[in-house]
Amino acid sequence: MNKRTVQDLAEVAAFQVSDQRLFSATHEEIISGLTTDIYFIRTRELLRHLGLDRTRVTAEIFAGKPGVLAGIEEAKVLLKGLPIEVWALPEGTEFKEKQVIMRITGAYDDFGIHETSLLGILASSSGWATAARRCQEAAGNHKMICFGARHVHPAVAPVMERAAIIGGADGASCILGAKLAGQTPSGTVPHAVMLIVGDTLEVAQTYQRIMPPEAPVIVLVDTFKDEAEEALRVADQMGEKLQGIRLDTPSERGGVTPGLVREIKARLRQAGHAHVKIFVSGGVTPERITLLIEAGADAFGVGSYISGAPAVDMTMDIKEIDGHPIAKRGRIPGITESAGLEKIL
Repeated sequence: MNKRTVQDLAEVAAFQVSDQRLFSATHEEIISGLTTDIYFIRTRELLRHLGLDRTRVTAEIFAGKPGVLAGIEEAKVLLKGLPIEVWALPEGTEFKEKQVIMRITGAYDDFGIHETSLLGILASSSGWATAARRCQEAAGNHKMICFGARHVHPAVAPVMERAAIIGGADGASCILGAKLAGQTPSGTVPHAVMLIVGDTLEVAQTYQRIMPPEAPVIVLVDTFKDEAEEALRVADQMGEKLQGIRLDTPSERGGVTPGLVREIKARLRQAGHAHVKIFVSGGVTPERITLLIEAGADAFGVGSYISGAPAVDMTMDIKEIDGHPIAKRGRIPGITESAGLEKIL
C-alpha cells in the first residue's frame, strides 16, 4: 500500500472530492493524511522551512480515563513501514486514567501527520471495547454477541464489532467485523423473514432443514403471537432440533422483561423442553443482563450499548527531543514509566 503522505498546503488545496462517493475515507486517504487536522500540515511546512523536520522525538499517547485497549493492530497498519520505533500495551489490556498506552520514537516528520488518525483509531476502538468488557463482566459465563453494526456508519461498523470482541464479546453479527477478529459471523434470521413467510414455525423448520449443520437453530418467537405461546408451539414441533429461542420484544410492548423470561423458562421446562436456551436482544445493558440472568436468560445480543459507547479520549505529547526530557506546561518532562509496553514496530 502506498505510504506517501500529504506534503504541503498546496496539495491540500488541490485535493478535490467527488459528489459520487461515500463520505467515509478510503484506506489510502487515511494513510496519506487526508483525515488529519490541517494544523499538522502547517507544522510540516514550518519545520521543513526551519530545517527541523528530521528532529528526533519521543511521543507518548495516554488515556483520559480508564478503559480497555483496542485499535493497536489497526494502528500498526497505519504506522508500519515508517522509520520509527513503537511500543504499546497489548490489545485487551485494562488501562488506568493517564496511563501511557503507546510510545513512538523517530523523526517527527515521519509520524506527526498521523496523530489525528492514530488517536481516533485508539479512542473509538477502546471506547467500544470498554463497553463490551462491562457487558462481558455482567454476563460471566453466559454468551454475549455484539449486534451493534446497524447503529453506526457502515465504514466503522467492522471496527466497532472487532473492538467489541477484543473487549470480551463472544462474537459479532457484522460479517467483516467478525472476519477481522478471526471469527465466523454470528446470527440467525430477522423478523423480516417471519413477516414475509407468515409463520414462525415454517421459518424454523425450513431453517433447520436448509442451513449448514453447524448453524444454531435459534428462533425468534415474538413476531406474531404471545412469546410463551409461540415458544411452546415451536418447541413442541421441533423437539431436540430446537436449540434456543430469541426474545426481541419491542419497547412498544414493554421490551424483554425478567418476568417474561421467567415465565417462558418455566413453561418450557414444564413441557419437557428444558434444553431450549433463551437468547435476549434489544436494549440490553450490563444492568439488564444481571437481572435477566437471574430470571433464566442464557445468552445476549448487545447493540446500542456497545455501538453508542463514548470514545476514550487519547492525547499525544512529545516527551523527549533528541534524547532530552521536555514537555508542555502541566505535564512532566521525560519518558513516563508504563509497565506492560511491548515493542510492536
